[in-house]
Amino acid sequence: MPEVTIHVNGQSHTAEIEARTLLSTFLREDLRLTGTHIGCDTSQCGACAVHVDGVLVKSCAVLAMDVDGAAVTTIEGIAAPDGTLSPVQQAFKDHHGLQCGFCTPGMIMAATALLAETAKPSEAQVRHYLEGNLCRCTGYHNIVKAILAASGQAV
Repeated sequence: MPEVTIHVNGQSHTAEIEARTLLSTFLREDLRLTGTHIGCDTSQCGACAVHVDGVLVKSCAVLAMDVDGAAVTTIEGIAAPDGTLSPVQQAFKDHHGLQCGFCTPGMIMAATALLAETAKPSEAQVRHYLEGNLCRCTGYHNIVKAILAASGQAV
């Protein structure tokens, strides 16, 4: 079995894995980082979104061995070490950008990536960026509102 070293949320993890192990499986089962949700296993819903070397990816569509040596950030790594929520997490809380919470980790990871690329996105840009993330509860209105608020825009 191949050995990989993946730097997750600032910590290095080395493990022997099967070549077919998905990054989402490695994160959830090997590292017990269960904030990365598995919603569809077909890369359609975005619940498993993480950042790999700063790029938003759907972890159910990436082999763990393909990110050997990479830096991965999961929803658990978004908050400050003292537990202070990131601006995006706080905005989701303040603007009711979640209901059941299942899609929330992927939405927050996508929103964080968007704001890293575009500091002050328009509502249309936010909606376009979220097209790969499905929410079955909220209707997206408060999610979009939360992302705009996290960018410092009045909502």
